Amino acid sequence: MPHLLPVGIGLSSISSMHNTRSTSRLLRASRPELNPGVREVKCESSVSFDNSKYEMNSMKRKKLSRVLELNGEHPKKEVDIVPDIEDFRYDKIKAEASISTDGVPASSIVAPENWEAVLGGIKSMRLSGEAPVDTKGCEKAGSLLPPKERRFAVLISTMMSSQTKDEVTHAAVERLSENGLLDPDAIVRTDETTLANLIKPVGFYQRKAQFIKEASKVCLKRFGGDIPDSLTELLALKGVGPKMAHLVMSIAWKNTQGICVDTHVHRISNRLGWVYREGTKQKTTTPEQTRMSLEKWLPKDEWEPINPLLVGFGQTICTPLRPKCVNCGINTLCPSAFKEPSSPNPKQKKRGLGRT
Repeated sequence: MPHLLPVGIGLSSISSMHNTRSTSRLLRASRPELNPGVREVKCESSVSFDNSKYEMNSMKRKKLSRVLELNGEHPKKEVDIVPDIEDFRYDKIKAEASISTDGVPASSIVAPENWEAVLGGIKSMRLSGEAPVDTKGCEKAGSLLPPKERRFAVLISTMMSSQTKDEVTHAAVERLSENGLLDPDAIVRTDETTLANLIKPVGFYQRKAQFIKEASKVCLKRFGGDIPDSLTELLALKGVGPKMAHLVMSIAWKNTQGICVDTHVHRISNRLGWVYREGTKQKTTTPEQTRMSLEKWLPKDEWEPINPLLVGFGQTICTPLRPKCVNCGINTLCPSAFKEPSSPNPKQKKRGLGRT
């Protein structure tokens, strides 16, 4: 009976390697009369291996592949070599990582685990209403004024609130009211220096005085003394960003189109593990990234109350520096509990707790 040769190894290839040690190993691995522990492999549609006897180690497989490559033959296509189990495991892991069991990509945004319990716990802690935002936030500006005048007061209060404590913003609104300046026409007729001095010590008070005066002119010219009633037109006002525009729409017009994310909402959402940058598992770095991430899973009926809820929580318990995890009712659910430094960075001691 003639000797059978493995698929893809010709007589010319074997004869050219007779005088090398690698050739000897190749022949022993491929010819049954030289290596009785290997079954004959015939050119049939179905090829089977006796894996218990075919025990070629990694080093031998590499040398065999190298010999075949030098002779212009492709080792994987032309020689039936059993791959390592690690190769199968690697491919399986990659496949499972890209596709979830229900056919939805694994990177899809889903609601965080236990978010309802966490939110309920925060609501319970906020029942006391002792946070500054509860009595002096932008939501309270002009609360006793007629609707049109109140909307303007909310806009002005919101424009001053950036990087400023609620208490400071509220006091500035009170001074403007006492001087009859919660009115666009009155503001336009007042010089910027007087306006700036009245709202001082609001953060960046001089620049904000300029923006408030310009916004007042737009309100008079285009909206009859009222404020814009759309996000696009609010964002067109100098000094008004996405956070402010969403807040004004919710408070002034009762039209919540998005979540108002300030420094407290941004910080707390990341501490709770509620938000991630698009396509990653990394924390968001800007309030806008936080807003977009939150809006993908948080029910819309929570969009309006989430801001004052988390702002007050951030002012009283989940503070920027040294959060009071011991007093927090959700410290067993929070992934960041008790992980903040025990003492603040000296350069950060004077940071305020206002909105940004």
